[in-house]
Amino acid sequence: MRSLVWLAAIAVAFAAADTYVVVLALPDMMAGVGLSIEELQRAAPLISGFLLGYVAVLPLIGRLADLLGHLPVLVGGLVVFAFGSFLTALSWDLAAMVVGRFFQGLGGGALVPATLALVAALYPAERRGVPLGLVSAVQELGSVLGPLIGAAVLAVADWRAIFVLNLVVGLVLAVAIRRLGRTDPSAAGSRTRPDLIALLLMLVAGAAFLLLAVEPPALVQDLTWGALYVPAAGSTRWLTPLGLVTIVATIGFLVKWCLRPGVRSLLGRIAAEIDLLGALLLSIALAGVILAFATADPEVAVFSDQGVWYLVAGGLALLGFVFHLSRAQDPIVPRGAFARVPAWGSVLVSFFVGAALVAALIDVPLFARTTIYGDSQLKAALVLLEFLVALPVGAVLGGFLTRRLPAGVIAGVGMLLAAVAFVFMARWDADALRSVLATVVLVCGGLGFGLALAPVNAAILATTEQSMHGLTTSFTVVARMVGMLVGISALTSIGLRSYYSAQADLPSLSSVCTGGGMCAEYQDLLIGAAIAQEHTVFAGAAVCAAIAALLAVVLLRGAPTRALSPSETVTAL
Repeated sequence: MRSLVWLAAIAVAFAAADTYVVVLALPDMMAGVGLSIEELQRAAPLISGFLLGYVAVLPLIGRLADLLGHLPVLVGGLVVFAFGSFLTALSWDLAAMVVGRFFQGLGGGALVPATLALVAALYPAERRGVPLGLVSAVQELGSVLGPLIGAAVLAVADWRAIFVLNLVVGLVLAVAIRRLGRTDPSAAGSRTRPDLIALLLMLVAGAAFLLLAVEPPALVQDLTWGALYVPAAGSTRWLTPLGLVTIVATIGFLVKWCLRPGVRSLLGRIAAEIDLLGALLLSIALAGVILAFATADPEVAVFSDQGVWYLVAGGLALLGFVFHLSRAQDPIVPRGAFARVPAWGSVLVSFFVGAALVAALIDVPLFARTTIYGDSQLKAALVLLEFLVALPVGAVLGGFLTRRLPAGVIAGVGMLLAAVAFVFMARWDADALRSVLATVVLVCGGLGFGLALAPVNAAILATTEQSMHGLTTSFTVVARMVGMLVGISALTSIGLRSYYSAQADLPSLSSVCTGGGMCAEYQDLLIGAAIAQEHTVFAGAAVCAAIAALLAVVLLRGAPTRALSPSETVTAL
């Protein structure tokens, strides 16, 4: 049982690390598909595509975990993640890379609710705190390991090796979890015979796609075999003979696989028992929010011009979803699923936790780059490690304390600690990061966020039906991710207003620099304006953290997450 949870947690950590690996490898990935670093805005779909797969269909995946079982969804998520890594590693243009990133997000997003629901199925409510803390800890540990893994791989190979590593690790973990989770010894003898035709089609599709992506010079330059790379129309590789073979073989494999008796009955069960229309409307609503904020340039507005239309489409889909819930016989979000206050309270708290957390993840390195590490992006990023290392420690501690203290109190204290840390950050001067006090502030902030993770998850698991744990925990993940998107857009836009206001109050360049050009005194004034921007962001994050603390104490009260009663807890203490 413990081994299964650990394998699932490692899978979650590895998928989380991939997000931070991509941030490090993004310039090389852009160059790999013909984009220059000046075209960073065109590369935005690499991030938004991943988030779209990670968040938009998460409630549907959570519901599938409740229906099919948590282990099948875990294994399936790893396989989809590995498939997305395969596509990304061999992508030759931006469109192919975005598709690969979408599947990576889809597979990685499935791991979190399935793992949390697995913990709930394996442990009683009073013993979930520690394993939930461990799962939260290793998930956040991915943010520490991601840059390190990326730097190690990029030191010896190019960016494609990162996704090849994802492919191998994803498949190994999928096989290990499936074997460990097989409890029926007789199952080995009752396996269905492999579908040789489907297997052959899959191999043909894989081989054709590999040749299409790699373009071996010996084949491309050959007078006969080179015809395989000549498009029938236009210039896209998909219309070459190899591209068409890839498409036809893939469609054939999917059709042949879906026609298998076991798969056909499973698809029929899913269609009969899952509210697909409700899932579609909810996915469109979430996609509208994600695209509205993920495609925005915070230096211009909270969301872009296209983002307004994304929000309109998402809002219409949300209205349709609400109307559908009132009429559907068995909606994807069952009536009463979030009836208890700690259940919907956990979702609300997660939103504000995400809005505050993203300020630390983004603006602490920016502050370091603005002040003491202006010539080194790597050193500026390493400042955040002091925060990130403390976060999983706090997650384990929060899980342990959940067995003895109310979940709302632990989460509230944690977020209050994070709020205090942001208040100190909002008072940092240009030399603050050279002080030991800055390290104390970052460590306390990381511990505070970590303390809140396990209690929030424990509260929603303890106040919802076990048959809906995959669905309900998916909403806490969605809320946190949406909170991060909204938070970074809103806080950055507010911070930029402070920057422009401070810049407008600066004296003219000629009145400060008498010798012509930019002098050190004027650079110090510009740095001061940039620091004012970061101070505003940190202050806004402190407000978000304080709101999360207050909501946790008020809304998570009464969640039965402890092994001891309050009087027994006092005695034990």
